[in-house]
Amino acid sequence: MPATRFQNGDTVMGRWPGSNLYYEVKVLSYDSKTRLYTVIYKDGTELELKESDITSMTVFKQGVTRSRSRSRSRSPGRPRRSRSRSPARTSRRSSSRTTDVQVRREKLKEVLEVRLTPVLMKHENNSNSKHEKKEENNTDNTASTITEQKTETESENQAGGRYNLRRRKDQGDGKTVEMEKKEETEALSQTKTPVAIKTTDLEFGGRVGVFFLMFLLPVAVLALLILGGQKDASLQSFPLELPTLQSLWDIQVFGIVLLWLLFQAFLSLLPVGKLVEGMPLKNGKTLKYRINGFYALLLTAVAVGVAVYQEVDLSYIHAHFLQFCTSALLIATLLSVYLFVRSRWASEDELAPGGNSGYIIYDFFMGRELNPRIKNFDIKFFCEMRPGLMGWVLINFAMLLAEMKLQNLENPSPAMLLVNIFQLLWVVDGFWHEEKLLTMMDIVYDGFGFMLTFGDLAFVPFTFTCQAYYLVSHPNELSVFWIVTLITMNGVGYYIFRKANSQKFAFRKNPSDPAVSHLKTIPTATGKSLIVSGLWGFVRHPNYLGDIIMGLAWSLPCGFNHLIPYFYLIYLIALLVHRNARDERQCRKKYGSAWEEYCKAVPYRIFPGIY
Repeated sequence: MPATRFQNGDTVMGRWPGSNLYYEVKVLSYDSKTRLYTVIYKDGTELELKESDITSMTVFKQGVTRSRSRSRSRSPGRPRRSRSRSPARTSRRSSSRTTDVQVRREKLKEVLEVRLTPVLMKHENNSNSKHEKKEENNTDNTASTITEQKTETESENQAGGRYNLRRRKDQGDGKTVEMEKKEETEALSQTKTPVAIKTTDLEFGGRVGVFFLMFLLPVAVLALLILGGQKDASLQSFPLELPTLQSLWDIQVFGIVLLWLLFQAFLSLLPVGKLVEGMPLKNGKTLKYRINGFYALLLTAVAVGVAVYQEVDLSYIHAHFLQFCTSALLIATLLSVYLFVRSRWASEDELAPGGNSGYIIYDFFMGRELNPRIKNFDIKFFCEMRPGLMGWVLINFAMLLAEMKLQNLENPSPAMLLVNIFQLLWVVDGFWHEEKLLTMMDIVYDGFGFMLTFGDLAFVPFTFTCQAYYLVSHPNELSVFWIVTLITMNGVGYYIFRKANSQKFAFRKNPSDPAVSHLKTIPTATGKSLIVSGLWGFVRHPNYLGDIIMGLAWSLPCGFNHLIPYFYLIYLIALLVHRNARDERQCRKKYGSAWEEYCKAVPYRIFPGIY
């Protein structure tokens, strides 16, 4: 086998796929079968490059020096070609020609040609130089957005390894617009998309694990609802016979669920709210998202208010709760099949890093396509919050009305009110900060398959409401002491949750922000930093801790007679522990010795003094 040109650990210049732009990268490994080098960029991005796309630092700098010498050797006094004219001659023709060129330039404004002439720039590496890129490590600084990249390329103070992205027609090289258009078209036709990296690190027990999860999760949700609706909610009273088809299916209920999804999709397409760009994809592009979830929530509340005013019986949801769940489950399954089939025609750079293993069952569960879209309608972004979280609030309200109806109450019980208010606060907070969803792992890393469709459309609205559903048939009296205690507990949990997430988002957006600039950090080899003070110095995931405290405050109003109201809390702890383990594994691989130092500085993951 021939010797490789570059060795593991070498620092070289790597060409970004699809362009002529070179960045400083570190060689991680070489695959002799594919003949590709795995390299890591300073922002932590790992890609596979051909040997022809890599050059040594010495050769690259020599090429840059020669390019500078050639440009400087041109005579600065060289006269420009122009037609002489008398001072009295009008400039109409020149103005017309200039206007014509400007019009043609406008048509080409989206076409950029990358030039390899070095530019002098000021590269600010923060003193210690989220939601996330590939992992949900909540202290990761991912502030390199498209806007910042444009700013960096225009800075002119310190020589560095960055290169000019200006259009050639703006650099005065003497070429006509027609010639530039031809060259730019040829350059674009020769661009190559990045090679999709196969998923090798399988989660949830691999193919066997996800196979059982696809069947066990729906069964577990249905069993939870069957138990929660009984007067005796213990496992001993669980009916041994299978539920009848009539109790599981109703075509009218199915139609209502479809109408709910279409109504929420319509609201998401309304031209209200700001249009923002998501995180850069691996092909360098960014997708645009309409942030109008809070407005959609308000319009949904108005629609529900009108329905109540028109004496629509929303307790119908409680009476047919099992049928609503099976309808949502069927829609989630059909949507998952559609997503998997359409992913077969997705390009390589549109596939998700975590759902491209080549195993059909595993990829169906995890999701192959990262951002499936129908024109401008992003299916994953829509399902992530809209139908599920708004459905959660609507179901809670329906359970409140059902409790009053079945228990013959003039007003809802304090326990039911607390559950509704606590969870409504969480949902409102989510929609108010909807833009921050674009940096979360679900959007940035996970594909959209059965795992997320089932979770968004069926699991969230029908298990997160287990406390309200339980209280309809199992009322629980609360003393003033318990009411004050629960309000305080939920307030503390919310403060930790929101404060931690706000610090994380602000630090990633701008580490120099006065709100977070005082925080102590540990620099990493990727150029990012890990916070080791404040809430993030208390535990590694303070936002997880706040979430768990709130989850406990949601469950305690139901008392201690059964475990069903604590299902959400148990699930939440299991989910966050799983995410933590995944984060630990990925961060250790990405940050190396810096992560080890970080773990010593912040020894506890979620629970201080325990875990």
